[in-house]
Amino acid sequence: MKTEKLTHPIAPTFDAHSRILILGSFPSQKSRETGYFYGHPQNRFWKVTAAVFDCPVPQSVEEKKAFLLAHGVALWDVIASCEIAGSSDASIRNVRPNDVPGLLAQTRIDRIFLNGKTAARLYDKYLKKEIALPAVCLPSTSPANASWNFARLIDAWSVCCASRDS
Repeated sequence: MKTEKLTHPIAPTFDAHSRILILGSFPSQKSRETGYFYGHPQNRFWKVTAAVFDCPVPQSVEEKKAFLLAHGVALWDVIASCEIAGSSDASIRNVRPNDVPGLLAQTRIDRIFLNGKTAARLYDKYLKKEIALPAVCLPSTSPANASWNFARLIDAWSVCCASRDS
């Protein structure tokens, strides 16, 4: 597959009441096509977060944004632009990170969660030194992370709900 130089096409979802931030790496091809985060139907992000917050799974982009904001969740990615082949995290090169410190300055976010090891590695490399908040790596919701079944993901991701109330 051919590598392309791409700029992140999706604005972050957040408001002044956001308390936690979930960062992925970079939108998949399917997410880029649908215009919103975790757009691939096999990605378990929306099912897992809905289960964690004990809510119905949001379907439309508007429902997804409303769901996140109602639970104090901001959503974005580590990468602003990169070279990538399709949706392959392993192919990511020449990264320019998003302005996560700028987003944090506009919110009351006090915890950061990283969706998978690639997001965590990129966060550590490009953003960690600029951000004083703790960041917790959670298991990826990607279907490629088959070793984590749905129940295990819900258990691991429940820390997002717990942190909201602390």
